[in-house]
This record gives sequence, structure tokens and C-alpha cells, in this order.
Amino acid sequence: MNKNEMFESLGKLAEMLNEYGLDEISVEIDEFKAKMSKKPKQPPMPSMPVIPQAAPVQPVVQQINGDVKVEGEKKGGKLIKSPIIGTFYASSAPGKPPFVKVGSQISKGDVVCIVESMKLMNEITSEFDGTVTEILVNDGDSLEFDQPIMRVE
Repeated sequence: MNKNEMFESLGKLAEMLNEYGLDEISVEIDEFKAKMSKKPKQPPMPSMPVIPQAAPVQPVVQQINGDVKVEGEKKGGKLIKSPIIGTFYASSAPGKPPFVKVGSQISKGDVVCIVESMKLMNEITSEFDGTVTEILVNDGDSLEFDQPIMRVE
């Protein structure tokens, strides 16, 4: 195959690539080998991952001393919030009593729970004095940064 025939064949391959919408074509005839592919000038932008939508949050109902309270209602008091992302633990170890429960009197600096983050147990302390009126999470729940843990009045 001479040079002219080779260039003519390459032109036909390019036409076939476009005509049939192919991304790549390869031909081998005797000692003549040709491979053509369409490559974008810039790499394609990665698509955004699909993030599943969370189910709507249902109100949490707690019974405290016979009174039923629904989370989300306008309430007084101050919130103790998680300073980190992690797992909430009400006590220092399984089977041990919780640090606090509804009705517990606490003082500024008292440990109220533990949040485990990256295998580290972080004691969470109260920033104020008062009485625990609500515990908004359950033992073992995952916590987000700044998520309310309990209400103190």
C-alpha cells in the first residue's frame, strides 16, 4: 500500500467514524494498521452525585411526668447542642446509669452525655445551671454538628 492509498484509507475511516457515530474504529490489513478514536478536547465534567432526599421528619412525642410534649412546639429553656458530629451515648458504658435524665438538676460544667467521634469519647458538659426538661435524642443516635441534644430550664 502506497502513501496515497494509506491516506485515502485513513480518510474513509474518519468518514465511517462520523457517519456511523462511532467513538473508535480499528482496521488491520496485512502490515497496514490504523486506529482512530474521537476524544473530547476537554474531559467531560463529572456528574453531580444523586443525594437521596430524607423522609419528612415526624414530630417526636415524649411523655414527661404525665404531660405529653411534642418536639417542635415553641418551648422555653436553653438547648445543649452537639459540638461535633458523632454518636450520642447517655451513659459512660453500657449498663451504667445515664449521666442525666428528665428532671435532673445540673450545674455549669456537669457532664451530660458522651459523643463518640472517630473512636474518641468526648464528654459534653452543660454551659448553664438548670433542670433537664427534655432529652431530644436516643442512646446510640447519630448526631450532626449543632444538633440539639437536650433542653434545660
